[in-house]
Amino acid sequence: MARRAQILETALEVFASEGDRKASLRAIAERVGLTDTGVLHYFGSREELFLAVIDERDQESTAAAEGAADSLEAIVRTVRHNMGVPGLVRLYVAMTAAAPEPGHPAGPYFARRYAELRAAIRTGVAVMQEDGRARDDVDAAVLAHLLVAAVDGIQLQWLIDPSVDMAEVVDALVTMITSPAAR
Repeated sequence: MARRAQILETALEVFASEGDRKASLRAIAERVGLTDTGVLHYFGSREELFLAVIDERDQESTAAAEGAADSLEAIVRTVRHNMGVPGLVRLYVAMTAAAPEPGHPAGPYFARRYAELRAAIRTGVAVMQEDGRARDDVDAAVLAHLLVAAVDGIQLQWLIDPSVDMAEVVDALVTMITSPAAR
């Protein structure tokens, strides 16, 4: 498993700096001293390697959000972290866009990921609503959907126009959810 971890770490570095279009399986294989086939032995397919990279990216993003006061602050911290790894954001957006294709390996991964993410945000927002720290005139599940949609949408806008400050936009949405004036 050490070799698989080495490949994953290398792929994460390559995707973080170059994105999915420039990051070839060959480049990753060369950096770890394998052939393309050798890399695929550990991951099965290029798409499965991509999904493993995205999963690792999610773990890094989660670590970047540690210590947040609540789930909304964690989202802002995650977005701020993601601004430092544009290649991974490109890969994430590309895999998300491919996921609805019938039979695509990313489909089940993203279905599970979105369900878990929305559930975690819904739970966090519900606690904040009960404590009076978040507006309670909109259902927590709806707010969770809106937050996930906003983050995904602002990532795409940022990739097209890097002058967009993703964290600022997401922080403004969080402020609207938590602002007493918004109730």
